[in-house]
Amino acid sequence: MKKDWWKEAVVYEIYPRSFMDSNGDGIGDLQGIISKLDYLKELGVDALWITPVYKSPQDDNGYDIADYMSIDPMFGGLSDMEELIAKAKERGICVLMDLVLNHSSDEHIWFQEAKKSRDNRYHDYYVWVDGEEGHPPNELCSCFGGSAWEWVPELKQYYLHQFSVKQPDLNWENKNMRYEIYRMINWWIDKGVGGFRLDVIDLIGKEPLKGITGNGPHLHEYIREMNARTFGGKNLLTVGETWGATPETAKIFSNSDGDEFSMVFQFEHSLLDQQEGKEKWDLKPLDFVKLKKILSKWQTELSDNGWNSLFWNNHDLPRIVSRWGNDDTYREESAKMLATLLYFMKGTPFIYQGEELAMTNVKYPIEEYRDIELLNLYRERLEKGYPKEEIMQSIYTKGRDNARTPMQWNASPNGGFTTGTPWIKVNPNYTEINAEEQLQRSGSVLNYYKALIHLRKQLKSICRGDYELLLPEHKQLFAYVRCSEGEKVIVICNFTASEIDDDWYCKVFREEKEGEYELLLSNYEKGNVELKPYEARVYRKRTAD
Repeated sequence: MKKDWWKEAVVYEIYPRSFMDSNGDGIGDLQGIISKLDYLKELGVDALWITPVYKSPQDDNGYDIADYMSIDPMFGGLSDMEELIAKAKERGICVLMDLVLNHSSDEHIWFQEAKKSRDNRYHDYYVWVDGEEGHPPNELCSCFGGSAWEWVPELKQYYLHQFSVKQPDLNWENKNMRYEIYRMINWWIDKGVGGFRLDVIDLIGKEPLKGITGNGPHLHEYIREMNARTFGGKNLLTVGETWGATPETAKIFSNSDGDEFSMVFQFEHSLLDQQEGKEKWDLKPLDFVKLKKILSKWQTELSDNGWNSLFWNNHDLPRIVSRWGNDDTYREESAKMLATLLYFMKGTPFIYQGEELAMTNVKYPIEEYRDIELLNLYRERLEKGYPKEEIMQSIYTKGRDNARTPMQWNASPNGGFTTGTPWIKVNPNYTEINAEEQLQRSGSVLNYYKALIHLRKQLKSICRGDYELLLPEHKQLFAYVRCSEGEKVIVICNFTASEIDDDWYCKVFREEKEGEYELLLSNYEKGNVELKPYEARVYRKRTAD
């Protein structure tokens, strides 16, 4: 395989329980994924990131792992995982496993043993602090609400859980625990996986008694040790989820020496509609000019050392077409524009299942939701006196279940996802928005994604070229240039529902008509001197400067 193949790859994220159900139990599974490999091949993706399918009590939808080397029966068995890896590889697609290494399930054998005695060999695999009941070590809070400390009376100790109480934090200071983790990773590498996504990996260096959770002093020491003992030097794709990353730390995580990761997920752009200093549920309008500057900052500052991941959506984020696009009048146009804007930048694109169909957010009664974070939020805010309508509006806008409704394959009952009762309701708009309809329609979002991916792989400037933001203060246009070895590509996107009659664009349009620019891609059939609502256009200069 070509060195650094992942720099030219396109990755597709699958949330298995919502992708395709093969046996009618209402839960997506590995055989369901296998049945859709040809769809994914036709789309043009090179790698599949599969969110956790390990054995789990499913308190946090699989991110609470009870056995890292077993498949949860709801998804199938180990033989199904091996078949998926093999059949994907036959189609030139590799499989990335999701590693949750900051915490395990409280039903993991390590934690079951750890609770038995302070002298148990597994006790120190987790973070424990002596204390008194009702008086936690400090005010550190769980990401899912409440204290991050849980009292165990038989030990007279608290254990740390930065997420659910059923997700105790692993103690990375324990060498034996680390080496068990490395043995497990190598076991999966031997199974033929193409890489790993590492969940909240910037939390493993925590020092909770000092109030340090992310980016602890030993974080990079642990990552480099893991790299050296597992995936380092094997040309695998590795991406770390790092909510607190800056361009400076991202350069360390993804440096060209290859002693940490291929790249990281950073979330600076995804926090722009969150009120500063507030929870993600406290919303504000998007600052578009700031969005341009943030995305461009990451493009330029990681241009020589480090690597970007490019994503709008994942299983933790709402649907982008409902968030920053227009999921009503201009749903298809805005979905195509958002894809064009992001995926011609420098980095590795990550497409989340259904994004290529422009699937939308949902508005359900609270009893229809399943996400632990969302339900905790609803309960806590009601107790604090927030109006129910305000809480529900936050859930409709930012709730994680927006991304977790089942994949919409066709217009048959439950969108063709299952013949049974789905674990969470299918978005009612599946009769209009589904893969079968879009496969048959040339102008669909799905077919636009195919064309975009194909074009991206053909243009040498996209993978390796330089980036320059144009019109940084323009409040409607996002325009930039990609240049490499005599090739110059200009990407122009109208981020609004209004037409734009702009002198700068008029000049570009005139030069296109004069033959100076070649139009490579557009989300409208015919261009005008005015940019239409959410219009996106990609040009190549015929003779580079």
